[in-house]
Amino acid sequence: MSKGRFITFEGIDGAGKSTHLDFAADLLRAQGRQVVVTREPGGTALGEALRGILLQQAMHLETEALLMFAARREHIAQVIAPALERGDWVISDRFSDATFAYQGGGRKLDRSKLEALEQWVHPQLQPDLTLLFDVPLEVARARLDATRTLDKFEQEKADFFAATRTEYLRRAAEFPQRFRVIDSTQSIADIQTQLRGLLEGLAA
Repeated sequence: MSKGRFITFEGIDGAGKSTHLDFAADLLRAQGRQVVVTREPGGTALGEALRGILLQQAMHLETEALLMFAARREHIAQVIAPALERGDWVISDRFSDATFAYQGGGRKLDRSKLEALEQWVHPQLQPDLTLLFDVPLEVARARLDATRTLDKFEQEKADFFAATRTEYLRRAAEFPQRFRVIDSTQSIADIQTQLRGLLEGLAA
């Protein structure tokens, strides 16, 4: 049985990553691969229930981080690990890098606490490819304001998103073997051309 691959889409709110999830999944399916598309927080019944709480309710910073990793543990056990074991490809809208970026960078939670949780929840599991969609803050904000009602994270101030973006880019520099940073100010067609090349390279 062929080995499954784990791909994550990351970026600050408004970066445009969600626009390209279906394109990536359809491209892989056209190559004959079984693809599971999922998201965090969420992906399971428990995870979706926690998502509603996390995106809407105010809470202590450490509670927020713990709930993110609790949802993630269930997500791995129920969705990600079984799919990879079957040889499926998994595309997840966010994974642990988002927690480092939002709770670590944006909320200023001590990184060592997040690293301890990561080692507890998924010590061996990391994405094969992390696509970081990066845009200037003003572009991300304009996209958000034009599309939907904002959740509690999307309502944060510019300095929060600046710190979140900085942590994402720090993570990309720390783990260059799996991160690919995509300039999300490009046209959709140009981004999809780039995605096609990256996904074909991963499949090789």
